Amino acid sequence: MKIRFIINPISGTGKQKGIEQYIAMHFNNYDIVRTQKAREATALSKEAVEQKFDAVIAVGGDGTVNECAKALIGSNTALGVIPCGSGNGFAFHNGMSSNVEKAIIQLKNASIKTIDSCTANGLPFVNVSGIGFDAHIAHLFSNLKERGFLNYLKLIKNEVFTYQAKEYHLNYNGKSKKVTANLIAFANASQYGNDFCISPKAETNDGLIDFVIVKELPKWKIPQLLFTVAKGKIHLSKFVRIIQTDKMIITSQEKLIHLDGEPTEVSTTLEIKSIPKSLKIFIPNGEK
Repeated sequence: MKIRFIINPISGTGKQKGIEQYIAMHFNNYDIVRTQKAREATALSKEAVEQKFDAVIAVGGDGTVNECAKALIGSNTALGVIPCGSGNGFAFHNGMSSNVEKAIIQLKNASIKTIDSCTANGLPFVNVSGIGFDAHIAHLFSNLKERGFLNYLKLIKNEVFTYQAKEYHLNYNGKSKKVTANLIAFANASQYGNDFCISPKAETNDGLIDFVIVKELPKWKIPQLLFTVAKGKIHLSKFVRIIQTDKMIITSQEKLIHLDGEPTEVSTTLEIKSIPKSLKIFIPNGEK
């Protein structure tokens, strides 16, 4: 098997440093490239597809995964992940270890599975994306000099009690609804990262997206809601509704969204849809 490892050297908190020695211990036919600027991982992944690599391994966080996946969707080149980012939601959803050497061993013994990808106004994502509060946090987080999960939590703590819920119009399955929500997450997989599960029952191969609507709620209830997210029980909250569908159109005044944690601006009409069975990925066998 011919493999390309794409390393994001500034992802997360630096767990990828020295990774080459572990790769050399467990793989033979491979090359290693390091990104030097944003979106370079997409070009490197596209090149891997053209050169008929069997797999691309994203060494980084969900942003790096997203960049690599964009070029691999619809191809025969599989995506693997060594989680080295701040959240690593996609990797952890799929059972990857947080330990770099263990993750490499998992990939060596992995199976290949075909999963769904998704698009928001034609822009691909594979894990969790959204509009509202989580997009607001993603935007602030992208401008931090120091990343990491603790800094992500600090941002939430600083912003969550002052953020104002927004109005959204939803169209799906012939239905039209108006909601006032703090956020709407588009979940292909289950979590933002670090087992912070926004949609615990989401599956990546069911042809559906879980639209997680976190409704406006009393400010004093927010810590309790965050606790349910951390415990993987947000779906039980009376302030949360999850709609499973393969396509939804959301209209609002909001232009800021995030795709797998990376902020971007779109038009005020947003079409999100599932692309079933469109991406091959490595699934680990055995324990983390």
